[in-house]
Amino acid sequence: MSANPQLTDDGRLRHLLTLEGLPARILTQILDTAASFLTVSEAERDVKKVPLLRGKAIFNIFFENSTRTRTTFEIAAKRLSADVVNLNINASSQSKGETLLDTVANLSAMQADMFIVRHAAAGASHLIARHVAPHIHVINAGDGRCAHPTQGLLDMFTLRHYKGAFHNLRVAIVGDVLHSRVARSQIHALTTLGCPEVRVVAPKTLLPRDVENLGVHVFHKMSEGIRDVDAVLMLRLQNERMRGSRLPSAGEYYKHWGLTPDKLKLAKPDAIVMHPGPMNRGVEIDSAVADGMQSVILSQVTFGIAVRMAVMSLLAGSGATGAQS
Repeated sequence: MSANPQLTDDGRLRHLLTLEGLPARILTQILDTAASFLTVSEAERDVKKVPLLRGKAIFNIFFENSTRTRTTFEIAAKRLSADVVNLNINASSQSKGETLLDTVANLSAMQADMFIVRHAAAGASHLIARHVAPHIHVINAGDGRCAHPTQGLLDMFTLRHYKGAFHNLRVAIVGDVLHSRVARSQIHALTTLGCPEVRVVAPKTLLPRDVENLGVHVFHKMSEGIRDVDAVLMLRLQNERMRGSRLPSAGEYYKHWGLTPDKLKLAKPDAIVMHPGPMNRGVEIDSAVADGMQSVILSQVTFGIAVRMAVMSLLAGSGATGAQS
């Protein structure tokens, strides 16, 4: 039995629940596979589909709203020729008291092959993965503050696309690290892929306790944290997850932590700017930066489709050889 429940006995990807603990070879395999899918989405291509998942039933189960993530997963699945079902949670049996596992069991009885799960509770996708049949695969599309693995992967794809490699990069992750599942996935991916210097830049109130244990360098001043970096990864303020007052005001946050053209000059001249979206313009990032020459934010969205295609195709290729996790 594989020591990692995300992998089959022979080391292939069975579920994608978190980037923590996945070997670099798996992350690199996903990035390489995503690169091969970029041409499927090119505008000049008449048919933007490949038949790799034809006949497979993929269920998008989103217990939290996220139009961007759900839509890109749906597009990715359809470009692989899968049949996609979007579950309307607000109108589902969950609102009538049915448990999460009961919902999944009923969907499994409808011949599901893959579940893409977004949930406010950390570990929800892990719970589902432990209870599905061996042939069913689970992708975590974001759970609580814990992980957002495909976002982390598409960010790595974007970095590699523009910078070529990870071994000589200095990367700054800026903003609400405390509440961000994206930041955790980014940190795990960057350290696994060999990035020598990962910085987190935030006020003390928006950093997890003992964040240094993740292998990052901590900065509390924007002017120091983004100086001479190759990439600035901005984070969204997770206002919906905050308890109590952690910030004086949006204006004060923008003054000290918002990415403006003047602050961006502290980074390397060819530094790229990223953001997982949706952006709070004038709070986390100035419009002149978000729409500027160094921004690759829209490329992230495009690359996200290819990365999610890669994850789904690799999962489907692992078959039912993995032991029940």
